[in-house]
Amino acid sequence: MMIVVTGASASGKSAFAEQLLTKAEAENKFYIATMISWDEECERRIMRHRKLRAGKRFTTIERPLDLHRAVLPPDSAVLLECMSNLAANEIYRVDRPDGQESVEEYYRTDVSNGQRGAEERILCGLEHLKRNTVHLIVVTNEVFCDGETYPEETRQYLELLGRLNQRLAGMADQVYEVVCGIPRCLCGD
Repeated sequence: MMIVVTGASASGKSAFAEQLLTKAEAENKFYIATMISWDEECERRIMRHRKLRAGKRFTTIERPLDLHRAVLPPDSAVLLECMSNLAANEIYRVDRPDGQESVEEYYRTDVSNGQRGAEERILCGLEHLKRNTVHLIVVTNEVFCDGETYPEETRQYLELLGRLNQRLAGMADQVYEVVCGIPRCLCGD
């Protein structure tokens, strides 16, 4: 069973996704955290999420890159929080991706290379999680509604996240949008 939870920032999607994980019938429950602590603001958000998870009996796995390397027991329920962080981490990664000759080879100025590599790695990781878990819950963000014009690098990230969100919805058994803390099922039952 794969469930996608989407919504705007501070919409209540994380709390809803955690409720789904708590209710999941699985021997092992994991929270895969994707945020990298770049600065004090990131660290505050990470600490806030850790406090919110305290006592919920999830095992947290820090996996900001290379999702396909997550090792999980067979009877697992997993909450991946969140796709927008993972997409940013993968498209802007500074280490050498698997199988690449050099960072320069990977990060050419042509727009498609970084996006394509990030998208392939993320989708491979999602397929890995879907195959190896009984419940997979993926949180993603709705970041496409503001109508602003962005620099090219940001536009590339938004395009990647948009494609990933479409693929997620196509892979999922259920998709929810959370608005003002209220989940609404968009597809599935």
